[in-house]
Amino acid sequence: MTQQLQTETVEFSKEERTQLLRLAHQSIRAGLENRRLNTLVPSAHLAQPRGVFTTLHLKGHLRGCIGHIFAENPLYKAVIETAAAAAFDDPRFVPVTAEEADSLQIEISVLSPLVPIQPKDVVIGKHGLLVTHQGRRGLLLPQVPIEWEWDREQFLTELCHKAGLPGDAWKHGVQLEAFTAEVFGEASPGESLRESSVV
Repeated sequence: MTQQLQTETVEFSKEERTQLLRLAHQSIRAGLENRRLNTLVPSAHLAQPRGVFTTLHLKGHLRGCIGHIFAENPLYKAVIETAAAAAFDDPRFVPVTAEEADSLQIEISVLSPLVPIQPKDVVIGKHGLLVTHQGRRGLLLPQVPIEWEWDREQFLTELCHKAGLPGDAWKHGVQLEAFTAEVFGEASPGESLRESSVV
């Protein structure tokens, strides 16, 4: 049976999700046009500091993913920053082009605070993980092991590889922290831009 992401209580309304996804698109377009995106504070809720990752997909394939682990900036600003960074600064990809921008499908993952966790307590589909050891750090979002159909041991092994550590490092006293995420995205490219404006 296909595993599903085990979401916590839904915190963000459909309107708030649309606002954030639209801001991500607008940020990328502003970057392509060499201008700064000026926006009003959408709401007190979206102005709360949160950790967030913005993921870009193009024709079903990953096109960039950048985020802030810690809640250092208001959520709406963090989305603006991470969307532009995912589009233009992800070292795994060449920068997004103007021709690609309209075909991007965006997904946002709003993170909970980090908490220490033992490997045996990791739940696939619920926990994202951060590993830290000897100056190295790696993070995987909770949806990643579902997409790749990993079990817990594979998840922990790939997490260590992401940090540049041996695959079995999680068995040997690394610092392991977990978080949950509210994950939402567009069903089709640019969907949030076509929805009616939210005041």
